[in-house]
Amino acid sequence: MLNKKIKITAIPISMLAELNETKTAKLIWDSLPINGKASTWGDEIYFGISLKAEDEKPQEVVQLGDLGYWVPGTAFCIFFGKTPSSRGDEIRPYSPVTVFGKLLGDPKEFKKVKDGTRIVIERVE
Repeated sequence: MLNKKIKITAIPISMLAELNETKTAKLIWDSLPINGKASTWGDEIYFGISLKAEDEKPQEVVQLGDLGYWVPGTAFCIFFGKTPSSRGDEIRPYSPVTVFGKLLGDPKEFKKVKDGTRIVIERVE
C-alpha cells in the first residue's frame, strides 16, 4: 500500500490523503470510489460505508488529520480537531478506531464542511 493516495472531496474542500499499511487501508482502496453524506461530531466528519473490517490496533486517541475506520458504525472518519469526548487537547473518537491514513493538507479546512454534504473518496493513481 506504500504511497497509495486518495482524494477526499466535500464541497468546498478537496484534499489528498495517504493510506497506511493496514488491512483496512487495502479494503478501502479496493472499495473506491466511495460516496457518502457527512455527519459531524465536534471536529470529526464521519459517514457509513459498505465495508466490513475488523479492528486493527484500535486507538482511543488519534492525531490531527488522521483517517479512521469505526467498526461499530462501519464508518469512515476524518479527524480535524477535538470531539465532544476529547479531554484537554487530545482528539478522541466516540470509541476506538483503526487509523488507516492521514490527510496531506491542513485538516482544519474540513471545518468548512456542513452536515449532510456529499463526500466522494477516489483513488489518485
